Amino acid sequence: MSHHHLSQTRATTRTTAHDQFAIQGHVSPGYEAVREAFAENFARRGEAGGACCAFLRGEKVVDLWGGIRNKQTGEPWEQDTMVVVHSATKGLAAMTLAIAHSRRWLNYEERVSTYWPEFAQNGKERITVRQLLAHQAGLFAINERVDLSIVANLDRLAVVLARQKPAWEPGTRQAYHGLSLGFYEGELLRRVHPLLRSLGQFFQEEIALRLGEDVYIRLPEAIPNSRLATLAPPTFIEILRGFGLRFMLEAMNPRSNIYRALSVNPGTGVYQDAERIYARNLEVPSGGGVGTARAIAHAYSVFANGGRELGLGQKTLELLAAPAIPPTRGFYDECMRTSGVQFSLGFMKPSSVWPFGSAASFGSPGAGGRGGY
Repeated sequence: MSHHHLSQTRATTRTTAHDQFAIQGHVSPGYEAVREAFAENFARRGEAGGACCAFLRGEKVVDLWGGIRNKQTGEPWEQDTMVVVHSATKGLAAMTLAIAHSRRWLNYEERVSTYWPEFAQNGKERITVRQLLAHQAGLFAINERVDLSIVANLDRLAVVLARQKPAWEPGTRQAYHGLSLGFYEGELLRRVHPLLRSLGQFFQEEIALRLGEDVYIRLPEAIPNSRLATLAPPTFIEILRGFGLRFMLEAMNPRSNIYRALSVNPGTGVYQDAERIYARNLEVPSGGGVGTARAIAHAYSVFANGGRELGLGQKTLELLAAPAIPPTRGFYDECMRTSGVQFSLGFMKPSSVWPFGSAASFGSPGAGGRGGY
């Protein structure tokens, strides 16, 4: 089963009326409880706007949306409203590498430097593609200034990435590569693609267009602002309630791993744009994807059903379904300061910390209630 849920952070109004939030769409017989849970998000949990979609054996069984897409104007969330999906983008980026693997452009067990020779400096010579994609390369932070102009120039970005030095011996520890992972994946894909396509272009051509769905890792100019939901950031108290004091202090400490991974060089706000809501023609494959719940659920549905439409091979799908392989020191995450979160081949795998699907499932959650698997 593939599933995807998008949401914005809390709105201030609270009520129990189902229809006040104008929940629209459909659920198949037997899935009424999903509609109830979705409505409850608005009525009891202060949801502002969002969408939820699920497929079962290739059939769409849940397709819901509701609430508002813009707190300032009160405009409704519509059938084709798109929103930035934060780290759920990581699952979309991993899909592109799975297609590259199926085409035999890429071997997960090969060293990254085989495809990208400049990567082999400062102790990165032996890092395998598998280790990099499992957040085990020690490259969770970029230790030099990376601003918008560098993110927008893939050649310049590649030079900066190739210079980085791992924080520890690769393969020994796990640390969530909150933003950096996608930049490394992007350059890796560019190196193996016969036409040097960027990851965002490849995703658009080989996944989104083939499935006829609205989801982008590289949002084009042509998308009007009216299609996009604006973000409603949580208050300090809401973040504290959600994450706890220890995590908050960690996230605010400029020397901490999580701060260095998410707040600087370039920082998670890099894909926001004052005029256009989200930056256009910019690729942030770890967090800047923009789409509908339906589009992301459809992509996972194709993976869940053998991937023929996307040319996925059985061997690739078996590798994605296989258990995560821990680094030598185990699944303790040096960024999130928590034990048990498991990653494999660019996806998150289910665990007691983040349970979803079955042991063979794979997906990626994102901040603000995003998630797909």
